[in-house]
Amino acid sequence: MTKSVMKKLPEVTLAFWIMKIAATTLGETAGDLFAQTLRLGYFVTTIILFLLFVVTLVVQLRSRRYNPFFYWTVILSTSMAGTTMSDFMNRDASAKYLSGGATSLGWGPQGLGLGYPEGAAILVSLLLAIFLAWKLSGMTFQIRDIVTFRGEALFWSAILVSNTLGTSMGDFLSDSSGLGYLGGALLVTGLLAVLVALMKVPAVSNVLLFWIAFVLTRPLGATAGDFLTKPIAKGGLDLGTAGSSAVLLVVLFGLMAYAHVQERRDAEPGPEAEAVRQEAGRR
Repeated sequence: MTKSVMKKLPEVTLAFWIMKIAATTLGETAGDLFAQTLRLGYFVTTIILFLLFVVTLVVQLRSRRYNPFFYWTVILSTSMAGTTMSDFMNRDASAKYLSGGATSLGWGPQGLGLGYPEGAAILVSLLLAIFLAWKLSGMTFQIRDIVTFRGEALFWSAILVSNTLGTSMGDFLSDSSGLGYLGGALLVTGLLAVLVALMKVPAVSNVLLFWIAFVLTRPLGATAGDFLTKPIAKGGLDLGTAGSSAVLLVVLFGLMAYAHVQERRDAEPGPEAEAVRQEAGRR
């Protein structure tokens, strides 16, 4: 369980954050597509998407090296599962949460009705418990240095909970704060700008800033996804969950393909390294 593995997590660059926002926005629209537009309901959709997360995670954990398609597929699956898990925790079966024209959703209970503050408190507590276990394990929080199976398992546990928490935060900003979808997205963008500025402060841990930013990019994706899909009367663009998800999927897979090409290019030896290898072969 703790044997060393090759580095399988990406470098944190601007491209990383662009792909994270694209994946979390798609996670919001796709989760709503299954649960609301297709009317499978939060309960059934959560089960389906959690199983999808498990399958994608197994593929990622069994991989021997970083593969952008494997990694970002897990990020997407945690975003989709986090969307419906959050909705199931926080919402109830009242009509105010249904999409236009729907009178009911699928089989099973459609929400625990905890509300956003209570749901967020539970998720924050769970995330802190994961980080405490991580700290006690003695393993690094730097994702580029995570090279063990147990470290990666802790990492993905934190990702799933943080994406679920981020959904709750985004829905609260969109539905309950009075800011609306665009206002919520602008607020989160402002907070992320503050985090970027804090990176220049030596006393502030960049690892801490990374995890705060990782949580905050999820409500940014949630509010952006709602802004794309919700009716104009509610402050959205009314582009629909199906169309928005299709466009975002194309964008995300294009970014995955670009990352894959870059990864292969970086893995290839440069001219000097190749010359040394050939010289060694002649000897």
